[in-house]
Amino acid sequence: MLNKPYRNLLALCVLGAISTFSTAQETACRSIANDPERLACYDKAAIAIAANAATPDTIDKKAQPPALSTGEASKQHVLASSLTERWDLDAANKRGTFVLLPYKPIFLLPFTFTDHVNESPTSPASGHATAQQADLNPVEAKYQLSFKAKAAENIFGDNGDLWLGYTQSSHWQVYNSGRSRPFRETNYEPEAMLVFRTNYELFGFKGTMASIGVNHQSNGRDLPLSRSWNRVIAEAGFERGDWLVSIRPWWRLPESDGSDDNPDIENYMGRGELNIARKWHDQVFSLQARHSLRGGANSHGSAQLGWSFPVAGDLKGYVQLFSGYGESMIDYNHRQTMIGAGITVHDWF
Repeated sequence: MLNKPYRNLLALCVLGAISTFSTAQETACRSIANDPERLACYDKAAIAIAANAATPDTIDKKAQPPALSTGEASKQHVLASSLTERWDLDAANKRGTFVLLPYKPIFLLPFTFTDHVNESPTSPASGHATAQQADLNPVEAKYQLSFKAKAAENIFGDNGDLWLGYTQSSHWQVYNSGRSRPFRETNYEPEAMLVFRTNYELFGFKGTMASIGVNHQSNGRDLPLSRSWNRVIAEAGFERGDWLVSIRPWWRLPESDGSDDNPDIENYMGRGELNIARKWHDQVFSLQARHSLRGGANSHGSAQLGWSFPVAGDLKGYVQLFSGYGESMIDYNHRQTMIGAGITVHDWF
């Protein structure tokens, strides 16, 4: 039995639709002097009306949203939390400007090991060759911090947001007590990007975002170890279910011979980058591939594999494997294979 407030509301609804009652039914309910019994009569009449209204003939099946299977619902959640959420692409749910957000993966690898230590970093630029070898340990720690914030939104009508980003990665010789545990290399990467919402399909993938931006990357060191370059980077982001794909070609801004620390950097760290990530049972597998897009002696590149898996809450375990050129800027023309293990608090998903 409904409690009194709900019975009264239901009785009003019934009175509003009293024309659907039979005359005998209306007279019978109205003639009852006892309030609870009279309301119970109206309750019974309303239930009858609701039952008639819910028959298959009266339901507009087209107005009912289709039920999602567990897999489909999971995929919709993945999409909502990937590129659309990452770049604030939902026009109805923008988070505003100058809100600090994660950008690229954020991780700490307490242990990394390389098969080829770069003890004599060099560059073909004048004055960029080291005079003597450094005593470096093949085991070190590595971490990366990466954040972004939107500086302006809807620059072109209801589309086009200006983002500012900053990424910093460091290699720390924490186990090298003989050299007072120095930071071997730190790379600084500020950038500005104009990001657009897109909506098209390519080979079954939905093109969700596109951007164009200016990027500076350097290690902030003096000669002979100074390394830096400036780029214009375009990006197209795609997604399908639990897959993310990002294509990032770039063009290096030219520098004069006297100020160029690394004139051949494009032939090693590449002219573009492909990122692929897939979420599978709360684990994320990723591939980052770069190439010089040149043949012969100038054909160089790299591949980096990542694997993250749940540990506790937002904390995830993280394993990274890199092989090729340009694991850091000081190593831009040095080939090595590096593997590391640690934790991450922000991955591609």
